[in-house]
Amino acid sequence: MTAQIISGKKISKEIKAELKVECEELKAKHNVVPGLAVIIVGEDPASQVYVKNKRITCEKLGIKSFSHDLPEDTSEAKILGLIDELNNNAEVHGILVQLPLPKHINDEKVLMAIDPEKDVDGFHPMNVGKLVTGSPAYLPCTPHGCIQLLLRSGIETSGAEVVIVGRSNIVGKPLANMLFQKAVGANATVTVCHTRTKDVAFHTKRADILIAAAGVPKYIKADMVKPGAVVIDVGIHRTDDGLCGDVDDAVREVASHITPVPGGVGPMTITMLMMNTIRSAKVHNNLE
Repeated sequence: MTAQIISGKKISKEIKAELKVECEELKAKHNVVPGLAVIIVGEDPASQVYVKNKRITCEKLGIKSFSHDLPEDTSEAKILGLIDELNNNAEVHGILVQLPLPKHINDEKVLMAIDPEKDVDGFHPMNVGKLVTGSPAYLPCTPHGCIQLLLRSGIETSGAEVVIVGRSNIVGKPLANMLFQKAVGANATVTVCHTRTKDVAFHTKRADILIAAAGVPKYIKADMVKPGAVVIDVGIHRTDDGLCGDVDDAVREVASHITPVPGGVGPMTITMLMMNTIRSAKVHNNLE
């Protein structure tokens, strides 16, 4: 058995086509243009590429992009002042601060300054709290991308045993909370493994759906996966042999479905960011 590929590129393209139509309708019917402001501080190469892709996607979908590229030595006070301006700018519906920030800037203080109603990354404690309680919230982009991959691939999550390897605030924790909600694409029984889990393989071999977000190249081996399981690989690593994920290549011979690296979860993250921005534009204009 060779696993069927769950293509993030394909599904992302489908969703972006839907979002483009939404943007066109918002402008034609309500004269509303969704706006996304992105703040990047310094010259981190990976961040530069990511921000560039966000801006290109905004342009393709019809979302207005507000770019704020700041030098490495920008003061924390200046960033907080800029966020305050964007919070009060009616044309801006989403604010994103690209991480990591330089060491002299307090990440938490900066993220807390963003208006929760414009927090399209879903990182503000208010949105995290809403996520935990099952209230409507801006969902963190990478976990939401994983959910959409499962939904749009026809993978049943209700009643499924889901094992997540990794407990980060960006992926593991929010994804676990999303999957056990009483909701479409959820209703799963969720186990989270981490660095203090005594026998990770014991848990992963029980999983109907295995989500690898450990941050370790090729950590999940074939003998850790139940035959026929669905495997979502969130990891991405640059190695001497090229890009790879948290899942070893041999898992493809065991799983029923698997996401590739690259081209799996990665393309979904920016797409979910755009979805949140459009939703925010609707909320701010009393259209949702």
